Amino acid sequence: MLAALVSICMWVFFQTLDPRIPKWQLDRSMIGTNPGLGFRPMPTQDNIESTLIWFQASNKTNYLKWVENLKGFLDKYYTPGKLEKGTATTTRCSYDQFPKNGEVCDVDVKVWGSCSREKFFDYHRNSPCIFLKLNKIYGWVPEYYNDPRDLPHDMPLQLKYHIGNITEPNKRNTVWISCEGENPADVEYLGPIAYYPDIQGFPGYYYPYKNGEGYLSPLVAVQFLRPTSGIVINIECKAWARNIKHNRADRIGSVHFELLID
Repeated sequence: MLAALVSICMWVFFQTLDPRIPKWQLDRSMIGTNPGLGFRPMPTQDNIESTLIWFQASNKTNYLKWVENLKGFLDKYYTPGKLEKGTATTTRCSYDQFPKNGEVCDVDVKVWGSCSREKFFDYHRNSPCIFLKLNKIYGWVPEYYNDPRDLPHDMPLQLKYHIGNITEPNKRNTVWISCEGENPADVEYLGPIAYYPDIQGFPGYYYPYKNGEGYLSPLVAVQFLRPTSGIVINIECKAWARNIKHNRADRIGSVHFELLID
């Protein structure tokens, strides 16, 4: 009798648990509170440890490998709400309109400009697009750099000017992104960069991440417009918020990859 009662109590207890909510969160979790940054396209599985994006723009068979890699990763973004077990409730969000309970923000693929699958992500034009995503941490809320008068000394000047030129204060509630050549020579060889969406970061209305059905991580498309061919260019991209720490050696708050166009 006692065993049956315990079993019933345990059954009732487990029915009250939400499988979407992790038991250990933030500081108590293995992931911690400092989100990492990832990039796509990634090298193939047979070269999994490599971070080199290497292609020939004049060789369609060659560059299409990277294009197809990106298409596969982005497929779920072009079919919003599509899930294996049903359809999610997605909504169009903005800096003035946050998602309601049970909703997740859609990701608008139209804001990626030239970095679209219809344009082959401009790999055939020697102007490749790389997509960046912030790793998901349940319950993490960004602490924004939203005051142009109070920005970190090591933030790139281009990003400081960009933040200062934003006239709508609520749009500064963004996790900013910057990409640069790692060394002086890399900076010279890398050339100009375009960011999509042009806010140059992850909008704050996507946070906190609550593991909602159909949630898609926001993406930033970074386009290298005129990189020098024939040279390996070392690139470092960083995410910027007051509660994102940077450590180049451990790749905390940043991501490194190389670009080589033959």
